[in-house]
Amino acid sequence: MSLSFFQLFGWAPIVLAVEPRYVEAPADPVLLQTLPIGVPTYRVNALDQRWTRKLGLGNLGLRAFPFILEKGNHLIKEHTIDLVYFSTTMFAVMPAGRIWRRRFGVPFILDIQDPWLSTYYERKPKGKRPPKYWFAHTLDRILEPWTMRTVSGVTVVSDAYAKILRSRYPWIAEEDWLTLPFGASERDTELAASLPDANQLFQRDDGFVHGVYVGRAGRDMDFALSVLFSALRDGRRNAPELFAKIRLHFIGTDYAPADKARRWVIPIASRIGVEQVVTEEPNRIGYFDGLALLNDADFLLVPGSDDPQYTASKIYPYILARKPLLAVFHEMSSVVSVLRQTRAGEVVTFSEKSDLAAVSAEVGRVWRRLLERIPFPPATDWEAFQPFTAKEMTRKLCTFFDGVMERNRVR
Repeated sequence: MSLSFFQLFGWAPIVLAVEPRYVEAPADPVLLQTLPIGVPTYRVNALDQRWTRKLGLGNLGLRAFPFILEKGNHLIKEHTIDLVYFSTTMFAVMPAGRIWRRRFGVPFILDIQDPWLSTYYERKPKGKRPPKYWFAHTLDRILEPWTMRTVSGVTVVSDAYAKILRSRYPWIAEEDWLTLPFGASERDTELAASLPDANQLFQRDDGFVHGVYVGRAGRDMDFALSVLFSALRDGRRNAPELFAKIRLHFIGTDYAPADKARRWVIPIASRIGVEQVVTEEPNRIGYFDGLALLNDADFLLVPGSDDPQYTASKIYPYILARKPLLAVFHEMSSVVSVLRQTRAGEVVTFSEKSDLAAVSAEVGRVWRRLLERIPFPPATDWEAFQPFTAKEMTRKLCTFFDGVMERNRVR
């Protein structure tokens, strides 16, 4: 999203990425239409996942690291690069920044979109930790501090992430941190609305009321999902005239490749007794296919994590869809303040001490009011939403780049 605005604020981007055939995620050819013409883009190979998975290695960052490092060496020398910005959740490539800084003197900034070294699962029983957790956590525990030792700046999507990282790395100056969520792209939303036959999951105007969530799920969302499904069950019993026609769709709920994707939502729906009106497609879908589904929905659902540090950057496309929206989030999540500032949807909050039945009852009351009014456009305060647009976020980012460059010249 930022690529379209970098030059407007004085920066000429060069993109270094991995060849799509090595990425275990759905290809999205429409996404290429949003790339500005003339931005140099270089793609590198990675170790083939068909072979590395036999050794238990699927991580794209590890598979691509030597190729990223080699191509980066060439680009920095050829183009006299001023600054390297890592904007990816493939954290294993970020140590290249320290290597390049030592070799070429070029400053680098890390964009921490999700926790790199996370302690979330340390509080969970071993049976609830992801596969290969020990290996991944050990690697993160080594690579994150090693990379942070010489980082020039850090952008994070929430103040909660910044607080944790600043306590770990107090030598990074205050001015070298920037909280910057993902920006919202109205152009992307408009483009998605023009795509033919993007929605293959449900039929619009079939007499049902379709609620849609597009995004990951996981054990950290068990509470929010249990709250939603309990409210749905009780609503079907007590207000069938509103809740009986609801059909809920959860799409792209697992990060794993298609043949290994697991269902996180249906087991909870089955336990609560509403599985007959809930569908889950765990496989990831393209970005624009996801936006198209949001556009086709009668209302939108956004369950949040029980991790107070979690921020759902996807909330901005939900707001731009201009559909009735119901979110259930931890009270400390930045999503709560965004929705309340913009008045773009209803949000019910919880904490570690919350009682599931009480939160479910509140969700039921809010959900009922929403269903009584459907269809309707939310009374979003678009002026309050302006700071969250892609253009404004890019302006802030480029100002941060300027500051990092100036401070590195002084140092």
